[in-house]
Amino acid sequence: MRHRTPTLVKPRSLFLAGLAVAALGAMALPAAQYTMTVNRDRLVNAQNEPQNWLMMNGDYGSIRYSKLSQINRENVKSLRLVWALALGGMQDVGQNGPENEVNPLIDNGFMYTSDGWGTVYKIDARNPGKGEFVWVTDPGVKHQGNAPKTRGIALWEDLVIANIPDGRVIAINRDKGEIVWDRMVAATNEFGGKEKFFAAPITAEGKVIIANGAGDAKTRGWIAALEARTGKELWRWYAVPKPGEPGSETWKDTNNAWKTGGAGLWQTGSYDPATRLTIWGTGNPVPIYDPQARPGDNLYTNSAVAINVDTGKLAWYFQYTPNDSWDNDEVGVHMLYDININGQSRKVVSHFARNGFFYSLDRLTGKFIRGAQYVNDLNWTKGLNQKTGMPLEYDSKLDVQIYNPDARPLRGEGVKRTCPTWHGGIAHQPTAFNPVKNIAYGVGIEGCFSQNGAAVAFLSPQGGIDEKNSQKRTYSSDLYYGSVTAFDAVNHKVIAKAVTDIEVRSGATVTAGGVVFTALQDGWIVAYNDETLEELWRFNVGTPLKGAPVTYAIGPKQYLAVQSGGRHLHPVKYDKLENSSYLFVFALN
Repeated sequence: MRHRTPTLVKPRSLFLAGLAVAALGAMALPAAQYTMTVNRDRLVNAQNEPQNWLMMNGDYGSIRYSKLSQINRENVKSLRLVWALALGGMQDVGQNGPENEVNPLIDNGFMYTSDGWGTVYKIDARNPGKGEFVWVTDPGVKHQGNAPKTRGIALWEDLVIANIPDGRVIAINRDKGEIVWDRMVAATNEFGGKEKFFAAPITAEGKVIIANGAGDAKTRGWIAALEARTGKELWRWYAVPKPGEPGSETWKDTNNAWKTGGAGLWQTGSYDPATRLTIWGTGNPVPIYDPQARPGDNLYTNSAVAINVDTGKLAWYFQYTPNDSWDNDEVGVHMLYDININGQSRKVVSHFARNGFFYSLDRLTGKFIRGAQYVNDLNWTKGLNQKTGMPLEYDSKLDVQIYNPDARPLRGEGVKRTCPTWHGGIAHQPTAFNPVKNIAYGVGIEGCFSQNGAAVAFLSPQGGIDEKNSQKRTYSSDLYYGSVTAFDAVNHKVIAKAVTDIEVRSGATVTAGGVVFTALQDGWIVAYNDETLEELWRFNVGTPLKGAPVTYAIGPKQYLAVQSGGRHLHPVKYDKLENSSYLFVFALN
């Protein structure tokens, strides 16, 4: 582990943070604002600290909404780059290696962020023209055998918590930059599949909630809780049940497919303090494209799952696509909010699903409320049953679902075209919700793809996938482009859509100033009108962008921050840009 502490700048009074809110027209802050640590009350009430950004997706509800309004539709065109800071993390990454889909956290003028190799940074952001490192802590991840991927960190009391590429979880003292505890948590299974962390942790009720995202590496996805002060594991829940556990009856094969069953969780979950439930989305089953290799609905893949943070027990689930064969991970963000639907006030979990539909579920029970298509092209099903939320063709009596046979190749069948593409819709990209206007925002990829039906072979009845003797899958993509979608969450319909030439791999943030921000892989940071998605401003930083923008304030001034770090070249055209790891900060003139 390498650690360095640059010379510190003398802190300003935290009282300035309170003045900032008054100057920006936001609501008054609770007393918790003036504490030095990020305690439970501050996290529960994170929306009341618009000058800060305390969690990766903004708050426990993951709505990425800021009450700041100094930057608005009329003046956003005057945004200018005010400072930038080079980070590490781009060593040995290659052309398509890094997955640094991360944004900084901000607490009273100080930023905390990470890079793909697990190095964590504390940055003094109070100078309006310059960011300065307070400390840099490198936990010493070996580059050989690991991949540089991160979707962020978490704060709890005086700790900065990160799950890093080699399977460790670490807690760092946020004042000194020293590692307080270091735990190896992710393992290698009996077939050589390595568990990995891709989603940022969340902290709740004195616990660190983490998840194994390496479902496609032939492991079982799981969610676990660690004690925040010590790193001790308290419980673990597996998204693919072993024989005899609830849900295991939905794996009807004779080759122990559950052992390598997938359901990785690779985007951060949400948390409901009222019910003490953490709500996450799970990934696709494995083998991915051969549903006949694993007959049954394959619980709890492609699902929303609600886990009690005290017991680690499953409270409810909703499966979006049983017996999936298109790689329709539903790991994406699940937003929590209260809204009036069909004349009734509902506590809702909403989700832009990778299968092309926007879903609203009951937050207390997981029961389906309503769903509607949001992607431009969709043909794998004729629609949703508006009573159950299941695809119209779903038949609970079938071991292998058919759905639309023209879009679902089974074993021995030739190439068939399916929409949306397996990289399409909205996957991991953080979504946003404006609780005043009841509009949800998603950024992602439009398009279709074609693939054949290829049978997967198993090593033995004891399990394991035989790659050598499995049939070869061939595939191609078409109609491939990016989009930004504004969705009316009350009436469940698309109200605006903006198209981008290049796929969007970052995320969305919406503000009280009437602006939606996102970033593109070809270097553009873009601002849109939050109701019409008319483009209002764009700026190119000259390096691929995959981190979602965030906004915060120092004193009376509002800022916008975006972190770069890598590209995803599938099948996007080469953009002739170089990878970099940089933090860019903007403000009005």
